[in-house]
Amino acid sequence: MNASVAIQVLPEAKDDEELIRIVDKVIDYIRSTGLNYYVGPCETAIEGDYDQLMEIVKQCQIIAAEAGAPSVMSYVKITYKPNGDVLTIERKTAKHHKNDIPNKSIA
Repeated sequence: MNASVAIQVLPEAKDDEELIRIVDKVIDYIRSTGLNYYVGPCETAIEGDYDQLMEIVKQCQIIAAEAGAPSVMSYVKITYKPNGDVLTIERKTAKHHKNDIPNKSIA
């Protein structure tokens, strides 16, 4: 795994319910990729191969538009290490979630 991205998709929407519906479609797509991901309150982190992640970032925009957003703005952070592995989501966050309630999904 040579890359990780954090993506925040901000679709234009008429109200909060519509915004959440569109973002949920994007998260469903990310889930369908089979990659390791973590949904946070402001962004979703995904880890994998750089080229695959760049395609996922592209598709997130398309999915939001197909779900009804007339425009989509996204913020993307990329960590790329061409000759090695990047730090995993687990390694970055596990110590902060050690007291989370079991079986309470954070993804």
